[in-house]
Amino acid sequence: MLGFGSVVRAQCGRHLAVRDLNFNGWGGKQVHPNDGRVARRVAQRLGLPVLGNGLVGEAGGVESDGQGTLIAHESSWINPNRNRGPKSAVSALLLEALGAEKVIWAPGVKGADITDYHIDSLARLVAPGTVLIQLPEQMDPRDPWSVAAFETYDILELSRDAREKPLHLVTIPEPVDTRIESADFVASYVNYYICNGAVIAAEFGDPEADTIARQTLSKLYPGREIVMLNVDPIGEVGGGIHCATQQQPVARNA
Repeated sequence: MLGFGSVVRAQCGRHLAVRDLNFNGWGGKQVHPNDGRVARRVAQRLGLPVLGNGLVGEAGGVESDGQGTLIAHESSWINPNRNRGPKSAVSALLLEALGAEKVIWAPGVKGADITDYHIDSLARLVAPGTVLIQLPEQMDPRDPWSVAAFETYDILELSRDAREKPLHLVTIPEPVDTRIESADFVASYVNYYICNGAVIAAEFGDPEADTIARQTLSKLYPGREIVMLNVDPIGEVGGGIHCATQQQPVARNA
């Protein structure tokens, strides 16, 4: 998603606001003057205030459990094409932007794709303490994506969340027999969108992997309909369903 997210402000009651992440064309990789205005246009349309602290990035580059924990790849944030500050400074901005207490960082991969490896194509926080992560069958040391995926897994497996509880990791295999064979094609089951009553996810024409993905999502999201769609054109340009959507939290008064 372009550089904005929906947050809940604690000041003066719990009210929705739009957090402007100062989208800069994925680190200057694309022309973006109009895209950079999306956050404020959305806020204006919804009648919501806009919050900003100078952080540059995209909502797909970070995952939140809603209870103080974030996971992210350093390659998407601690990168001079977006934020020039040291890791400590970028971490502080990200935590303030999303109202969180702890960010768990994994290295990721810089410069290999337009997003610099958004976390939402690899791992998602399903609920506090539970992470769904997509992995290849085995690590290929010649493939930087494979190495980074397993590195992220290892870091998350040893990490504790903001409440000092260990994370439970659920793995899902990546599809092998896809309809699109381009090296740039993004085939991520975890790049799904959660809406009222359903989870909207991708299918890639791999019968076995598609079935496992559906079954896994059904277990993780009981009571929600699992809707799987052919979104190959989005994958061909480096994105997925979650990349093209933005969930909105419910503001409940404390």
